[in-house]
Amino acid sequence: MNIRTLGAGVVARDTRLADGRELIYFDDPGTTLPTERSIDARDLDPRPETATMRQDVLTGDWITFATKRQNRVLMPGADADPLAPQTPTNPSEVPSLYDVAVFENRSPAFGPALASAVGTAPAAIDPPLGLDDLTTVGIGRTRSSVGRCEVVCFSPEHSGSFGTLSPVRARTVIEAWADRTAALSALPGIEQVFPFENRGEAIGVSLPHPHGQIYSYPYVTPRTQRLLDVADDGLFARVLESEQASSRVVLQGEHWTAFVPFAARWPLEVQLMPHRHAADFAELTDAERDELAPLYLRLLRGVDALYSTPTPYIAAWHQAPVRVGRETIRMRLELTSPRRGEDKLKFLAGSEAAMAAWTAEILPEDAAARLRDAIASVPAL
Repeated sequence: MNIRTLGAGVVARDTRLADGRELIYFDDPGTTLPTERSIDARDLDPRPETATMRQDVLTGDWITFATKRQNRVLMPGADADPLAPQTPTNPSEVPSLYDVAVFENRSPAFGPALASAVGTAPAAIDPPLGLDDLTTVGIGRTRSSVGRCEVVCFSPEHSGSFGTLSPVRARTVIEAWADRTAALSALPGIEQVFPFENRGEAIGVSLPHPHGQIYSYPYVTPRTQRLLDVADDGLFARVLESEQASSRVVLQGEHWTAFVPFAARWPLEVQLMPHRHAADFAELTDAERDELAPLYLRLLRGVDALYSTPTPYIAAWHQAPVRVGRETIRMRLELTSPRRGEDKLKFLAGSEAAMAAWTAEILPEDAAARLRDAIASVPAL
């Protein structure tokens, strides 16, 4: 087991699962866990073959066909939680008790093959040949879905979310995001790294365990590519300045500002942006990471204070691509929810789903005012 000391006193312990997948334990500062961790002694089937991407010639987008994901576990009970620490009756994915654990997804959309072999990851049969190859459009084009998908377990508890963590544990997860962003960005064929959390059955979550994921793509995602096409080096600074001068700010610190964007599409939509340009988590300073932990927790707890039950959301951490746009794209959170009332959801129907022509029912200024009041009602951390 390789042991590394990270920021904020977090310790990373690198090991492997029984089928060769990477597993990293991230220990809280002052953890009470023992130094030694259990070995994964399961008898596992070989990892699935790497999926194939097909190009949509009408848009240039690449679509991954990961058919093995059809058999994923759906909302298991605590006694069969695949993200809980292993027990004699639950042969889960994590052998030992942990604070935070990150491991390669057993049923990934991307990988395990990479553009060239690294460690236990094989070389792909038909990898993309760089960004120029990926942006070339033609009928019948395919490539191997190289990359990596990782699961980030925020806690060994069976239920919860990022917002239910302690500030210390939240800081450990942030350190894990930064460490994995740097490591995944260095893998051959990776063009963009995307940490995210899906929360709630209305979003499509298949496991109640508090966790997120990190996708490492073999291309620049369509959303980011569109931004690269229109952005200049000063765009994010101007956006932040404009939002900070508006009535849409919901939370602000020394290093971060959270706001409902001027043209918010969703009933609940918040962006959280650093005041200084940083392309990704790995570029954040210790001070920025330290402030982010309690500030992000306050934001999420405010979101949950809006209604009598927890709100489903997607917490999407947008980061700059690995090789292009590093000085243009500033990392930021985009948190969105379809919840538009105590018992109402917004569904994307014909105009929005088919034509991406949105109609919003709630003014961003009104949404910001409600969220500010909700955050103000949350007890101090």
